[in-house]
Amino acid sequence: MATEFDVIIIGAGTGGYPTAIRAAQLGLKVAVVERQKTLGGTCLNWGCIPTKALLEHAHALKIAQGARDWGLILGDQPVRIDMHQVQARKDKIVTVLTRGIEFLFKKNNVTWIKGSARLAGPGTVEVTGEQPQTLKARQIVIATGSTARSVPGIEIDRTRIITSDEAIAMREIPASIVIMGSGPIGVEFATVFKRFGSDVTVIELLPNLVPLEDEAVSAELEKSFKKQGITFHTSTTVTAARPGATGVSIDATMLDGKIQTIEADYLLVATGRGPVTTGLGAEEAGVTIDRGYVVVDEQFRTSVPNVSAIGDIITFGKPGHPQLAHLSTAEGIALAERLAGKPFHAINYDHVPKCTYCDPEIGSVGLTEKQAIERGYDVQVGTFPFGVLGRARIANETEGLVKIVAEKKYDEVLGVHIIGPRATELVAEATLALRMEITVEELIRTIHAHPTMSEAVGEAAHATHGAAIHA
Repeated sequence: MATEFDVIIIGAGTGGYPTAIRAAQLGLKVAVVERQKTLGGTCLNWGCIPTKALLEHAHALKIAQGARDWGLILGDQPVRIDMHQVQARKDKIVTVLTRGIEFLFKKNNVTWIKGSARLAGPGTVEVTGEQPQTLKARQIVIATGSTARSVPGIEIDRTRIITSDEAIAMREIPASIVIMGSGPIGVEFATVFKRFGSDVTVIELLPNLVPLEDEAVSAELEKSFKKQGITFHTSTTVTAARPGATGVSIDATMLDGKIQTIEADYLLVATGRGPVTTGLGAEEAGVTIDRGYVVVDEQFRTSVPNVSAIGDIITFGKPGHPQLAHLSTAEGIALAERLAGKPFHAINYDHVPKCTYCDPEIGSVGLTEKQAIERGYDVQVGTFPFGVLGRARIANETEGLVKIVAEKKYDEVLGVHIIGPRATELVAEATLALRMEITVEELIRTIHAHPTMSEAVGEAAHATHGAAIHA
């Protein structure tokens, strides 16, 4: 006889596990099917957490290498990085956090069923693995996440042509690495490897680095990368990659149409992520799939009654659903509340913050200037540089700026784009500002403590009205 639950969730990543916890908090009997040995999905095991751990080590190395400027005496030997110790610390962080989710499952009476799941009819999930079994549920949630993908003609061998999964586990610093793609994954690893001592080249198909960001942010990052000695080629296509015993040869078609061959120890493919839906039996069960993505409505319902989906695997029938851990969590909580009979709180996808932890950091939310103009707004903008802030000077982190995009008629803030120190933290204020639909005037009248990095946000608001105090 099949074990019965109110909700079965397939996948225990940053979409699945918060959905489970919230549903259990609301009194539902919940099971999560996860085939990996640990909970947390890509984010905790191979993505957000381990990559940011490497970035923190890179930042610590940056400070240590400039120790004399801070009056610190570290000895006569040059500061070096011990990759074995870096990996050990990274792994410890991941272990603590994944075990924390296990604790939360026990605390909230969420059942973790280890194995691979497949839809096997209305309200039925078949689990294969160490303990094959059949489960029944009133509601099924697909939250299987995404995996690294390549582009046609570039075959990932996970030895010389690698993904972020291999990059986070390196115990030797490569002499050289080419990174294909300049989205968040690409520029974050560019920061890590450059700081660790590698010769880094970034290749981007589109005209700008971090092409989804506001153009002012892209320009500022390009200026910083040049200063750091990170080589980058925009409007460039990788057409071939030939791995060998000790490296890889990469053919790139440059902006002028000429083909340049680049030799490197590794090619890191960071061209995006694809949905994990193969083997789920979703299409056989009647779930509409579009290019591998599960098609859902605004409340995450699929084409099959009582089957929902969230996170990196979903599409609303048009491109552009962000693949972000915190968005998956927000979707999961909203879905859990709907499944428990609570009011559904729709997500405003214009108000989803994006964080990129390169050096300098990027934090953005809302419309870019270009997007606001395309939507027909009469736009007003204001920018303010970090370099004139006392707090930025004290921290010796003076690169970057804050840019506010607003509309003139009602003075509403439409977007905030930050590149510079603590940008990934500062964007929280901006996200709340958009959530509350505040005006530039209200942001001006919000007192920002001194000396802080957040003053740049307040000053950018002043600048939007043509009245910055310190610039």
